[in-house]
Amino acid sequence: MSNSKYKIVYCAPAIYTAGGVERVVSVKASYLAEVYGYDVTIIVTEGPGLDCFFPLSQKVKVINLRLGFEELWKASFVKKIVLYLRKQRKYRKLLAEELMRIRPDFTISVLRREINFINSIKDGSIKLGELHVNRSNYRNFKINNSNFIKDWFARFWMKNLVGHLQKLERVVVLTETAKTDWPELPNICLIPDPLPFKVETSSNLSAKRVVCIGRYCHEKGIDLLLHVWANVEKVCSDWILDIFGMGEQTPYLELMEELGIDKTRCHLFSSIINVKEEYLTSSIFALPSRFEGFGLVIIEAMSCGLPVISFDCENGPRNIITDSYNGFLIPPFDVNQYAEKMICLIHDKVLRQQMGQHAYQSSNHYNIDAIGYQWKLLFDELMQNK
Repeated sequence: MSNSKYKIVYCAPAIYTAGGVERVVSVKASYLAEVYGYDVTIIVTEGPGLDCFFPLSQKVKVINLRLGFEELWKASFVKKIVLYLRKQRKYRKLLAEELMRIRPDFTISVLRREINFINSIKDGSIKLGELHVNRSNYRNFKINNSNFIKDWFARFWMKNLVGHLQKLERVVVLTETAKTDWPELPNICLIPDPLPFKVETSSNLSAKRVVCIGRYCHEKGIDLLLHVWANVEKVCSDWILDIFGMGEQTPYLELMEELGIDKTRCHLFSSIINVKEEYLTSSIFALPSRFEGFGLVIIEAMSCGLPVISFDCENGPRNIITDSYNGFLIPPFDVNQYAEKMICLIHDKVLRQQMGQHAYQSSNHYNIDAIGYQWKLLFDELMQNK
């Protein structure tokens, strides 16, 4: 069975945006199709007519069910419930039709809306799930605003989710910490995200530039990084901070104004495809996230030889960064200590280079060939046991 050319279907909300899950799905789907010759299809629900934001092999087929769940974002609470139920019923019907037509060997869900019904689709495929978010942040129920009904619903929702996850053949998580988050799951296994590109060179760490790549949203902590930078720029007058990401920049521009940040040395940019070039022309990578399921940008930056500074948030960074070896882990969310460590790296080029070399070495563990082979072994094992 090890030489089998498996049929694989990925189920994901979208691939047209510049998110981490979108990047990983496009990388793995392309690799499995190109290197192992698997028949790979990605089924999405959003972004009809829009291409994949990241490079995608021409051998990978994309089916868009055109369900438009994104319509829910702007709907009122009552309308949101009605729309969700209607779209969910349609999603179940259309996805079942596609899986019955394709008859894949493996169906891999990134555990969004289809987790509620994917186990009930009798297409003969082995069902797998990929968890890209740590448990405590899997679904935001706004606990700070909680009441009895919300608390009850949160418990009910989690119990229901765990029941669905237990029925999958495997639930793949990205870190050792994530494995311990789900004691109810005997079917859990660890396969990290892969590096999405290969690097032929490293940054020489001479550019007076700190870079951050993320999203302009609360989760990614760009506001925290701006508070850090407000301290750093006062004592490092010849360095700049460049931030790249998708989302609404206005609140962050307003915060820059409030903090008195020099806009000639701190720049907010939109998402970019060629992130590798930004790493290679920088000397420090800053990750200010409030939580991370993994932290793909960490291993990307490390592969380009950059030391990384991150808050020790749940739960990805602490599984990748060894404090004071290939980067710094800062207690959540101590912006003053974060600033001190950034200033330390800025002023000490020798330390920067030592950490950068260690970072590059650490990134080898996430090579796409190694990660792709782990997936192949999993497919072979499950097929042999079928």
